Parts: sequence; C-alpha cells; structure tokens
Amino acid sequence: MTKRHNDPPPLEDQLCYAIYTAGIAIQRAYKPLLDELGLTYPQYLVLNVLWSKDEQTVGAIANALALESSTLTPLLKRLENAGLLARNRNLNNERQVLIALTEEGRALQHKAGCLGDTLLKSSTQTPQELAALNQDVRHLRNAIYSQIGGWDAPA
Repeated sequence: MTKRHNDPPPLEDQLCYAIYTAGIAIQRAYKPLLDELGLTYPQYLVLNVLWSKDEQTVGAIANALALESSTLTPLLKRLENAGLLARNRNLNNERQVLIALTEEGRALQHKAGCLGDTLLKSSTQTPQELAALNQDVRHLRNAIYSQIGGWDAPA
C-alpha cells in the first residue's frame, strides 16, 4: 500500500492517541480504589469539582468538566441516590439546580486522597515530573480550545 501525503501517521505516533490511552491507563490504575469508594471515574470528577467549591449549578459543574448538562444530569442523579450530594432548586432562580455535597460526600474527599499516591507510584514519575506534564497537557488543552471554542477552561 502506498502512503499518500495526507495519510495520518501510524496510530502509535499520534499525540491524540497517546493522551487518550494515558487517560485510560490512569483510570485503570484508579479503578480498584474507586471501586472501594463505590465511585466511577466520572463520579469522582464531579465530586472533585464540588470538593473545590461546594454548591454549584449543574451548568457550572458541566463547564468545569467540559460536558453537556444533559450528559451530567443522570450522573448527578446516581450520586444523589448514593447519598453523596443533594440537588435543590436555586431559590433565587427556579430554573437553576444547585448541587451540594452531603456529609457523606464531603467525607469521601479524605478517603480519595490516596488516588494521587496511586498515580505517583504506578507512573514511576517524580511529583515534579507529573506536575510539569500536567502543566504541559493543560496548556495544550487550553490552546486547542482557544482556537476551536466551546469551553471556558478553568484557570
């Protein structure tokens, strides 16, 4: 087969594939700990958003995770059914739903702290190397979104 000028490089040479599979590897490293906590990875991400700032609108959480509100709603319902958060109408704006952690949801923050240690151990990287990689990937993500639009990247 003849390679044409516009043909993509082999998959293993593509940055998007490396980032995609690195994300899967991280989720697999986290899975045993998340299973112990009774969480999926997307649920863990939602809780992280709320651990940094409690009582947020569905829209704010969706924006922080680069998701559509309609994608997030079923996930929030499952977290509510698990007793980890509460969904309440905003008294100042009935159209908005505010999401707040329950005591049980707040308590999970301390139990989930070991996930960072798991990544550090399984990656065989130093904390400084992982911090630099994180900064580089965030910079790339933000640069791409600045060109294509569609997401207000968190600072």
